[in-house]
Amino acid sequence: MNNTFSDFDACGIEVSARTVLVALGAAERPASRREFANTAEGHRALLGWLKRWKRPVRVVMEATGLYGLDVALGLDQAGILLMVANPRAARHFAQAIMQRSKTDRIDAEVLRQFAARMPFVAWHPPSAAALKLMAVARRLEALTEMLAAEKNRRHAASLSEALPAVVRRDVQRSIQTQQRAIERLTRAAQEFVAADPELARRYQLLLSIPGFAAASALHTLAELALLPPAMDVRQWVAYAGLDPRHHTSGSSVEKKPRISKAGNKHLRRALYMPALVAIVHQPHLRAFYQHLLARGKAKMQALVAVMRKLLHAIFGMFKHQQTFHGNKLYRLSPVEQALPLAQEVA
Repeated sequence: MNNTFSDFDACGIEVSARTVLVALGAAERPASRREFANTAEGHRALLGWLKRWKRPVRVVMEATGLYGLDVALGLDQAGILLMVANPRAARHFAQAIMQRSKTDRIDAEVLRQFAARMPFVAWHPPSAAALKLMAVARRLEALTEMLAAEKNRRHAASLSEALPAVVRRDVQRSIQTQQRAIERLTRAAQEFVAADPELARRYQLLLSIPGFAAASALHTLAELALLPPAMDVRQWVAYAGLDPRHHTSGSSVEKKPRISKAGNKHLRRALYMPALVAIVHQPHLRAFYQHLLARGKAKMQALVAVMRKLLHAIFGMFKHQQTFHGNKLYRLSPVEQALPLAQEVA
């Protein structure tokens, strides 16, 4: 952005389930502090206070999921400059300024200092359809985890004669309830996708990738739909936390590279199972995986590289509106072309 930091006062907003704590003012001066209820009425009061401020305001808040979503949307609609910072970046910034304590009040001040000192990247709100799909997909993800846990309990209960039958029946009822909820929410997610032409096109493109079924395509689409269109593929990879993190110091310390994980865990989770299926059933990605193993990479490192490859492929497919072509990711040698399709890779 062309405006200098001196043109704005910095504002940090810490959002919790019940309250919105605000620290506002120039970085070198004591902050003005206010607390608002995390309700529609409280949000209106917050916006009114910021609009009455004597100078333009730049706001930084953390990505806190649904607790802060309405606040962020309200700020954007009011024309107030907003950055939604990665929580890890905010935490590392607090460590850099030697802030050892952590309270909501301190967090708001840390975010104010972040807004005053760090490069500002404006937040661009997703479309209404993308927000609906994200909310349903993340609820589906939570229900799927709960269903897996209940199935594990059912298995354990079936092996124990000490447990009464009423426990087994209750676990079974819980499983059935969650299965019905998953079916209902999956239908709702598909309806949201079908109602939006752009989401519908991208959903069909995802389904053209070997390894992507309806569920994994919905979860992946829900997370990618949140991204602004101006992002490039490297920013996608960083957003997913699949970018490599190197750790070297002098000539004696050189740790193995790892992914940063400083990104969207939901997107990483959505890509994991399709990558696992692709290295068995998609010849180009399977050959790429085997190539990395032959170079000495660990199995998980190679699998993460396949996840990253898939993300690159999806970026190109969305950009050019083309279905999946494996030879654009990795060109097979004659020997690799002759390998059986479902070779064991685990």
